[in-house]
Amino acid sequence: MAGKTVNPTRMELTRLKGRLKTARRGHKLLKDKRDELMKQFLEIVRRNRQLRAKVEQGLKEANDAFTVAAAVMGPEMLEQSLLRPQRSVSLDVDARNIMSVNVPVFTFHTEGGEGSLLPYGFAQTSGELDAALEKMQEVFADMLELAQVEKSMQLLAQDIEKTRRRVNALEYVMIPETEKNIRYITMKLDENERGNTTRLMKVKEMVLQDAPPAGGASLTPRPQAQGGGDWGRGGAGGFE
Repeated sequence: MAGKTVNPTRMELTRLKGRLKTARRGHKLLKDKRDELMKQFLEIVRRNRQLRAKVEQGLKEANDAFTVAAAVMGPEMLEQSLLRPQRSVSLDVDARNIMSVNVPVFTFHTEGGEGSLLPYGFAQTSGELDAALEKMQEVFADMLELAQVEKSMQLLAQDIEKTRRRVNALEYVMIPETEKNIRYITMKLDENERGNTTRLMKVKEMVLQDAPPAGGASLTPRPQAQGGGDWGRGGAGGFE
């Protein structure tokens, strides 16, 4: 049964039909957006897996090299060797649009000394420390891209969930309720139309029963004279 607040009028029926048309169009657009977001999300997930495996492998190799360097040089010498970095890194954060979702784009720039990355001399350091720093330099760009990809995944997942809720609300609540209200109003208008037609037929029948016949003549039969004689002749003879 339709809601009690529905006003069964033709104006309300027209309004609901327009609303239903808009809801169906919006439902289709949101479904297309959700499907495209899912496609983009799955592509980013695949890229995330590749980057994560690469970064984890690079960090493992760098950590192993640091562990060996610390064992060879000692913790104090290792820390002293890394006190003065040779270069600095600046990070620029931009954004790009994916189906109305702004995802971050990270770009880094290396600033500082030219030439060797290593901020120390070779006299009191080990080759394992050199290898660890070079491995960290190699994996740094992948780490930054991994952070970008994971943040994009998070934002896309949030928008996919939001779009999914809107699609479900239109598909399972708004559109069925509007269709039900349209059927209710159509049924009530048809009932009113049949009722009006029946009343008009009854009024017409009553008017026809009460109306006089055409020409104003009475419908009651005129009585005939008794005696069976010629009425006209007898009347004429009386005047002669």
